[in-house]
Amino acid sequence: MLACLSIQLGTRQHAMSVQKIQLEVLQKIRQHMQHGFTLPESENHPRSRSSFDDRTEVPAPDSLSDLGDFFNFGGVDESTHAPNTRGEWFISAANPGGVLLKLPGLKLKPDVRLVSYLHRQPDNGMGVIWAVPELLSTTARLEKALAASGDYAHPPHPEGALPNLMEAIQGDRSPASFMIASLLQRELGEFGRLGKACNWSHHRLIGTVPTQVRWQWKVETPKDLAPKVLLFADGRAAIEFFSCRVVPPVALFQHLDQYTDGHYKARVLDRAIAIGQRA
Repeated sequence: MLACLSIQLGTRQHAMSVQKIQLEVLQKIRQHMQHGFTLPESENHPRSRSSFDDRTEVPAPDSLSDLGDFFNFGGVDESTHAPNTRGEWFISAANPGGVLLKLPGLKLKPDVRLVSYLHRQPDNGMGVIWAVPELLSTTARLEKALAASGDYAHPPHPEGALPNLMEAIQGDRSPASFMIASLLQRELGEFGRLGKACNWSHHRLIGTVPTQVRWQWKVETPKDLAPKVLLFADGRAAIEFFSCRVVPPVALFQHLDQYTDGHYKARVLDRAIAIGQRA
């Protein structure tokens, strides 16, 4: 299947050999990303005065960490866009760029900052991350973008944000860096999602076909599900890996990404190749 990408990218004579990446290593790197993108409870599930009976006094904070929740109950004017479940976008205090500090082969470009917004309702949530020049990442400028935001499908768009988030990433162009970039792009897209909005978080990386499920194949059964990277002499790359979506409809997915322009932004293809059937 990866050979199809080599034809699209150029003749196979210009390609280096296919290199496999250890699945266990990728799983650990993904765990690092997921841990780094974990949000505090005050932002993941904000509380508000509406969750308390009007006759009930707002509880006094017992610790410094509780003080943030105390202000979210109403200690701060709501015009400051504090975390809420009213379906209004707000600025997240998370630092998504911190995840890249320990990613092998990748890093954030100088003078660029990753900023994030969240949208919360009682049972669902969305998030969005933008890469903006550091000089344009002040709270005042980020709050200005909130005025033009709408529902969850119309997030804030801060001034100067790069068109593609992955344009803010640079690396050593190693085989592993491309595979990690593909994982990173999907984890960034899953940031802040809750409930029905979740997608990528339902996928598990696999190296073999799970045997607990009877599969209805939509393509020829692949012989090798190991993560692979194909590098070309001119710096282009193609990657292939597989995942299993573990919530209905259960399915096996093939992920094919193409890196063609010297950046770590990719042309992404995620396709279901088998559907799980009840035994």
